[in-house]
Amino acid sequence: MRRYGGFLVLVALVVLAPIVFPGNYFVTVVGVTIAFNALIAVGLNLLMGYTGQISLGHAAFFGIGAYSSGLLTTLMGWNAWLALLAGLLAAWLVAEMIARPILRLKGHYLAMATLGFGIIINILMVQPTHITGGPDGLADIPTLTLFGWAIDSDIRWYGVATGVMLLGVWLALNLINSRIGLALRAVHGSEVGAQMMGVDIERIKVRVFVVSALFAALAGSLFAHQQGFISPDSFSFHFSIELVVMVVLGGMASTYGAVFGAAVLTLLPETLVVFEEYEVLILGAIMMGIMIFLPQGLWVSLSQKVKQIIASNRSTTNPSAIS
Repeated sequence: MRRYGGFLVLVALVVLAPIVFPGNYFVTVVGVTIAFNALIAVGLNLLMGYTGQISLGHAAFFGIGAYSSGLLTTLMGWNAWLALLAGLLAAWLVAEMIARPILRLKGHYLAMATLGFGIIINILMVQPTHITGGPDGLADIPTLTLFGWAIDSDIRWYGVATGVMLLGVWLALNLINSRIGLALRAVHGSEVGAQMMGVDIERIKVRVFVVSALFAALAGSLFAHQQGFISPDSFSFHFSIELVVMVVLGGMASTYGAVFGAAVLTLLPETLVVFEEYEVLILGAIMMGIMIFLPQGLWVSLSQKVKQIIASNRSTTNPSAIS
């Protein structure tokens, strides 16, 4: 129970936010974007934070999920839920296909390979204009319907998006606390050492790559149906970089850190718009300050500070506890 205390707190925050702040733009509208970004960041954190494999092309899987749902529903008349499942299947197949050759690379070679993959997928979204709509995007994507109940309002999408995000967090927590999670940490620590302990390095890296791709594709499919319109700009190299920043900003190898980093990086541009042309400058300065003074990430650094304060208070109130 103690292990999932943080998860219960997160559930409480998600449930209480629209009740405490009814109709608030930052809750019902920005909250949906935060949920989608957090879902992708949690999956990417499994790959980067726990396994030590960088990806600069994860927006591609976000786009695969979105365009699969969009194209199958608008051009072929598929049911939205079947299209969503097809998007997950497409992301799974692509991830399986590229994971084995790409994950043999290390360091900046791996970063460049994933970057190239992301650029290729983005070009495939732009070039076949007669299918994807090209740079103009794809419109008239139908919304999701559950048991005849259309998910067509901000608060309904907030419930769906945050519910799926919480499911992703719960799955990630269970994964990292399992034997597979121990294997991921072992690979991150030393691939040679992990292999000597009997860990199938290639298999474990491919598995976590596929899982992180599925998280991104699921967010992409939901994003397409929520927006009703998608364009290649939403799945560019810049968004891949933002996803990496979310993971690093919150704190590597921390599921809650990934959620927190996604929330911070999504909210900051929204709150800094009042500074107009200085928005990007201030955002960059804030991020530089965080990385300089809190190099382990916001969530990890703050959590450690809170634990230190609690431990200090306990030792002060109970001197006999000090050995």
